[in-house]
Amino acid sequence: MTPEPAGFDPASYVFSQPSASTAIRASTVLPAHRENVELRTADGHKLVGELALPESGEIRATLITLHPLPTHGGFMDSHVYRKASYRLPALAGIAVLRFNTRGTVSPRGTSTGEFEEGIGERLDVEAAVRFAVDRGLPNRWLVGWSFGTELALMYGATEPVASEVEGAILLSPPLHRATDVHLKEWADAGKPLKVLVPEHDDYLQPAAAAERFSLVPQARVVGVDGAKHLWVGEKYAGRVLNEIVDEVLPGGAGSADGTAAGLPQEWDGPVATAHA
Repeated sequence: MTPEPAGFDPASYVFSQPSASTAIRASTVLPAHRENVELRTADGHKLVGELALPESGEIRATLITLHPLPTHGGFMDSHVYRKASYRLPALAGIAVLRFNTRGTVSPRGTSTGEFEEGIGERLDVEAAVRFAVDRGLPNRWLVGWSFGTELALMYGATEPVASEVEGAILLSPPLHRATDVHLKEWADAGKPLKVLVPEHDDYLQPAAAAERFSLVPQARVVGVDGAKHLWVGEKYAGRVLNEIVDEVLPGGAGSADGTAAGLPQEWDGPVATAHA
């Protein structure tokens, strides 16, 4: 999917009411209240992002998303997070906060600063969590993908973040920067940790992940057959979204096998299409 132009305004999606239910596809955008936001870090950086909220009704949970490695193409618009923002506010009443870590460029814009190998990014994580707290967003969860899992593991189980989040969901953790020390911090914190590991991951596959995460008694490692590190394909992106909802909401989305129950696959209401 080609990115929208820099400075894209999420309010510019054009919604229409189809005459029949619409199959939810990769580019389907469901109604939400979307706003461009800016996060301020303790060391003075401005991080650009987007907050997508349910149009009405209760906010049942909040996802604070941490994107893949920016030096290898990761940003707040990486496809699983875009699809989360397209769908979860409407389908599950979940708020989705996406943002670019320091020095990261995306269609939304550029966050100030430079990539700091996951060290300075500690303040980015803290800024995102503080933003969610200040906005009164409830039931807050970190969701990390690849490099983002390193940030969640390194900074999510210690203060000032730990007391403000319920737990974390990890997608394709490489465990390069995060060490056994960080895993033991999660063990000590006792907070939920769900770990989704693709069968064909480039860095850490399910059997090895189960061994590494055995240091965290409460961690649940879920191997996903057929999936690769980037979760390419609607089948796998849908599986990830179902797994996330199952973790953060009481009763979840139903079956999380990506084929039955789970989040609806059709929508009876206004829809828009993301730019192709």
